[in-house]
Amino acid sequence: MHVKTAEFVTSAVKPDQYPEARLPEIAFAGRSNVGKSSLINTLVNRKHLVKTSSTPGRTQLINFFIVNQAFYLVDLPGYGYAKVPVAVKKKWGPMIEGYLKKRSSLQAVTLIMDIRRTPQVEERNFIDWLNLYQIPVIPVLTKADKLSKNKQNKQIRLITAALEIDREQLTLFSAKSRLGKERLWEIIETLVTHTPQEEL
Repeated sequence: MHVKTAEFVTSAVKPDQYPEARLPEIAFAGRSNVGKSSLINTLVNRKHLVKTSSTPGRTQLINFFIVNQAFYLVDLPGYGYAKVPVAVKKKWGPMIEGYLKKRSSLQAVTLIMDIRRTPQVEERNFIDWLNLYQIPVIPVLTKADKLSKNKQNKQIRLITAALEIDREQLTLFSAKSRLGKERLWEIIETLVTHTPQEEL
């Protein structure tokens, strides 16, 4: 994928704030602090398109970014151990679920996980939920550069067992070395270019 342009479009909390659903969308979800923002920035060759933070839970809105004026990358709020108010967390669930269930232009969800962590019940349930609604899942393991090959393989075995998926479904990714960037783009490009679109 040759990224010519990548621009922030809008932040939203409810459907009437979303962009018009006329272009395909790929959403990005994951536990707080797994490197979601860094991954998106790496994909589009921008350092600061998506704001990164060492503080978990900073993304509290659904953020839309348009790439090449042809499709959207959608950054969803992180979940898990984010130190945010309980009231805010309660709003995230319905907000994210509403987007995932009703967004007609959504083509897939990229589920981002830290390779150093074994997936918990949230990840398993999330995949089951996406499968229930027939939403394709793209599992990605970030921060691969932080482990040796042997430790990578060990973690991959644990992760595939926990998620009940095949090794071939996983994409190893590193924002530092750019490992996995091309493979992930190949998957995304197939999804966004083979989607029937309304005439502009």
